[in-house]
Amino acid sequence: MTNVVDPTGSIREPTIGPMPTREVADAVRARNYWEGVWLRFRRDRLAVAGGGTIILIFIVAFAGAPIAAAILGHGPNEPFNSPIYTDSGQQLPTGVDADSIPVGPLSTVYGRNQETYEVQKTFFVLGGDSALGRDEFLRLLYGAQVSLEVGVGATLLTIVLGVLLGAVAGFYRGWADTVISRAIEVIMAFPYLLFVIAFAGTVGTRLNKVTFGFLGEGVLTLIVVFGFLGWFYSARVFRSVALSLREKEFVEAARMVGASQWRILRSHILPHLVGPLIVLVTFSVAGYILAEAGLSFLGLGIALPTASWGTLLKDALQYKTEQPWLMVWPGLALLLTTLSFNLMGDGLRDAFDPKSSR
Repeated sequence: MTNVVDPTGSIREPTIGPMPTREVADAVRARNYWEGVWLRFRRDRLAVAGGGTIILIFIVAFAGAPIAAAILGHGPNEPFNSPIYTDSGQQLPTGVDADSIPVGPLSTVYGRNQETYEVQKTFFVLGGDSALGRDEFLRLLYGAQVSLEVGVGATLLTIVLGVLLGAVAGFYRGWADTVISRAIEVIMAFPYLLFVIAFAGTVGTRLNKVTFGFLGEGVLTLIVVFGFLGWFYSARVFRSVALSLREKEFVEAARMVGASQWRILRSHILPHLVGPLIVLVTFSVAGYILAEAGLSFLGLGIALPTASWGTLLKDALQYKTEQPWLMVWPGLALLLTTLSFNLMGDGLRDAFDPKSSR
C-alpha cells in the first residue's frame, strides 16, 4: 500500500472507508433473469393484488365449498321448496315464498333430508336460487369450481397444442409451416358458435357424464370444444416467437457444435417460450371463463342441475324484478375473477418485457 502526499507536502497514510453493508451488497449484486422478473412484478401492486385474489378464489372454490356444505348440512343441488308443517299445522319457511319466488339473503329455511327424510333447519346466506329453493351461496361456490375447471382445462389444452404446433411451424419452416399455417386459417374461418351448437347437441350429451372423478358434469365437453377450436391463437403467437428465436446467435452456435434440430428446439427454443406462455395463460383462463358463462347462459354449456356462474345468471334472469340480487352475485364473481386474471396478466407482461410498459 502506497502513502498519499497531500498538497502541503506531508505524507499521510490512505484512509479506508467503511465496508458496504449487507443490504447494499445485496442491492448491487447481479440478478438472474427470473429474479428480475419477480422484482418488476412485485412493484406492480395491482398485479400482485390480482394474483392474491386468484389464489383466494381457488381456495374458496375447491376447499371452501365442501367445508361450507358440511357446515350448512346440505348440498348445492338440494331443493328446499316442499312445504313443511309443524304438528300444530303451521307452515315453516322454505327456500321459496307462497308465489314460488326464492327467499332473500340471510334467511332461515326448513327442508327434508334427501336420505333420512327428516326435517332439517338450515341457513341461506345469499337466499334461494330459483323456484326449486336451492342455496344460492353453495351454488355460487360450486359454480366457481366448474367455471375454473373449464377455464384452466381449456387453457391447458390450447396452450399444449399451440406451443407444439407453433414452435414446430416457426422453427422448421418448410412444409411443416405450410401445413400448420393452413390449418390455422381453416380453424379461424370456421363458424365457432355453429360448431358448439352442433357438438353440444350430438357428441356433447355423451361426454357430459365423463368426469374422471373430479370434473363437473359437462366440463369435459367445453374443454374439448374450446381446446380444439382455440389453439390457433396461441399457435400464431408462438410461431412468431420461434421465427425470431431461430435466427439468434445461440441457436447458430448450437448448430455449429453439431446439436440436432430436435435438441435445439427442446433445449433452446421451448425454454424461451416460458415468458409469453405464462402471460398468455392468464389471459386465456379469463377468456374461457367468460366463454363458458356465455354458453351456459344460452343453454349450450353446463347443463342443470350442475351449477356454474352462467347457469346462475340464466336462472336469475326470470327474477330480475322480484329478486334482482340473484344476478348480482354471479355477475360480481365473474367480474372479480376475470379482472384479477387480466390485472395479473398485464403485470406479468410488463415484468417479462419492461419495454412494453413504456
